[in-house]
Amino acid sequence: MSFPQIEVRPLALVLAGALALVAPHQQFDVLIVNGRVLDGSGNPWIRADVGIRGDRIAAVGRLATATATTVIDANGRTVAPGFIDVHSHALDALTRAELREARALLAQGVTTLVGNPDGGGPVDLKAQAAALEADGGPGVNAALLIGHASVRRAVIGAGNKQPTAEELDRMRALVRQAVADGAFGLSSGLFYTPGRFAKIEEVIALAREAGGVYASHIRDEGNYDAGVVASVEEVIRVAEEAGVRGIVTHMKCLGPDSWGMSKELVARIDAARARGVELFADQYPYAASSTSLAAAIMPGESDEGAREAIEGAESRAKFLAVLKENIRRRGGAASIVIASGRGAGGFVGQSLEDIAKKRGTTPEQVAADIIVAGGASIVSHNMSEDDVATIMRQPWTMASSDGGLTLPDKGRPHPRNNGAFARRLAHYVRDKRVISLDEAVRSATSLPARVFGIGGRGELREGAFADVIVFDLAKVVDRATYDLPHEVATGMDWVLVNGRVAVKDGAFTGARGGRMLRK
Repeated sequence: MSFPQIEVRPLALVLAGALALVAPHQQFDVLIVNGRVLDGSGNPWIRADVGIRGDRIAAVGRLATATATTVIDANGRTVAPGFIDVHSHALDALTRAELREARALLAQGVTTLVGNPDGGGPVDLKAQAAALEADGGPGVNAALLIGHASVRRAVIGAGNKQPTAEELDRMRALVRQAVADGAFGLSSGLFYTPGRFAKIEEVIALAREAGGVYASHIRDEGNYDAGVVASVEEVIRVAEEAGVRGIVTHMKCLGPDSWGMSKELVARIDAARARGVELFADQYPYAASSTSLAAAIMPGESDEGAREAIEGAESRAKFLAVLKENIRRRGGAASIVIASGRGAGGFVGQSLEDIAKKRGTTPEQVAADIIVAGGASIVSHNMSEDDVATIMRQPWTMASSDGGLTLPDKGRPHPRNNGAFARRLAHYVRDKRVISLDEAVRSATSLPARVFGIGGRGELREGAFADVIVFDLAKVVDRATYDLPHEVATGMDWVLVNGRVAVKDGAFTGARGGRMLRK
């Protein structure tokens, strides 16, 4: 008779094996310890450690026995997913050598952008992605939309005409190709030329082709023409009929005539959501907007079109009267400040009212002269803080900037370029307590990731991509102001993009860990 062999092991080895099962040693590339972890879901923080291997989060929990090449002690600080800016104009700048690192974005904790908003951007997304990926890639991740106005212009030009059936089919084909190249959805700028010429049926057809999301700069954000309520209803209709997620992008109530209407807009969106329509909004945290002077006082018009209209006006007096009324609707001549542009001359940083007084003329005449001289961009102080707060508090509102990347010697642009996400934390969370930190993080991380379908980002969980930020809320400062808009935010101690350390102890490392994201 034979008996089975029994392995006899020393007691020390048996105990060591048992301990390994209970608390195995873990080795990470980066280990963040002792932090207050906000996972992005909106849940309150927990005390936990975050272990990262390569470009992924490998573990979240108590990792007392773990070791790592880089250990970050986050004691007293918040650990969160990197922020996702769902309305960014920074993509072109990211192809420029001096801006590819995206320092002004990383300084705010932004690790992912969604680009080509307002119906703009190129039609060839494959070429755009290749340019962004060239020369080592960008400092942040980038996701692309296909712009309705760009598609329209490519097929039927910039004029006021409607597409034939054959032309609409060609537009659909361009949208299908963009989706094949990774587009997350369709953007529109129905306020601007040529998007403003499109009937809603055209937009629905293209949104249906794109799928995913439909993010719209609505036809009227105040009380100029269509009206802000009717314009939001257009987004609701597109989302409902095309079967996509609708986004009222950089949602606002622009101009004193529309102040207080945020409650009505919220009610309309809540009602649509209650009947099953997927409706959302995004918002930048300022009471001032920015656009071209031509578009502001001649709603939706291009610089060229505005100049032609001014020069061809049959009655100069009647034309200037219209400009005067539109300036009033936007908040008045004192609220419109010249930012940059060929027609700006030496007026950068001055309001239309200031310039008019110095020249002994009217603000509307100043505006017309600047447009004819080449046009200018403006910063326009036109919103109510109560409306800003009302929109920000909604659980379906995502964070955004509507900003870009600029060199520090270029004009006096809107401070949102360098400060939007830091301002949201510093001003509206910490100082004014409009929303909680938990909700602010959710609206900038997991919410946009889910709305846009950006997989594996916006959350701190095992298996997610390692876009991670570490900061002390008490020390976050949006240093960019209307007078000094080029100042870079401070307070982000560590920023990791796909596991690569881009900010270390508040200093930029030069690492460019960003990637092109494709749906």
